[in-house]
Amino acid sequence: MPVAPIAFFFDFSSPYSYLASTQIEALAERHDRGIEWVPILLGPVFATTGAKPLVEQPLKGDYARIDIPRSARFFGVPYQHPAPFPIATHHAARVLIGLQRELPAQAVPWVHAAFSAYFMQGRNISQPEVLHSVAQDLGINTARIDGWCNEPQIKAQLKANVDRAMQSGVCGAPFFVVDDEPFWGVDRLPQIDRWLTARF
Repeated sequence: MPVAPIAFFFDFSSPYSYLASTQIEALAERHDRGIEWVPILLGPVFATTGAKPLVEQPLKGDYARIDIPRSARFFGVPYQHPAPFPIATHHAARVLIGLQRELPAQAVPWVHAAFSAYFMQGRNISQPEVLHSVAQDLGINTARIDGWCNEPQIKAQLKANVDRAMQSGVCGAPFFVVDDEPFWGVDRLPQIDRWLTARF
């Protein structure tokens, strides 16, 4: 009997989403699960929850500036805090949706390349020329990038992703739904591993 994939809700501007993206595939593979990569925008989520970007919150922001690079070291992945931060990521998300529809084999490589460009190389992926450069590195025609960024159907799909996220209880990123069980945060990956193993 087929099993549901792990739904992974993320924003390309979320450093904890970046960290989760480096770990989730190995976890899913251990449990013979697929991954549904669901790009969202945290802005509408924050508007609903009354939150704001972590680094802009008193005390929590100071803690995050310590915890994010420490967490990257824990996972053994590179991290360079980007400037500016945070940024608008709707274009990067729309490109992913376009790839998922038309060039699915390039979708996950795009996720990793966009995250790496921003959080490893400090390149501002809100800028079209950076998106073009990332696309060229993956062999993706830059004209398609522009088309996807401006296509009404893709814009509507990204909005639908955000609506679905909030209906699913997503209150931040990364957020995972595993067999209807919600998990918020990269630090919940061990609990997801346990859930998939023992269901508790």
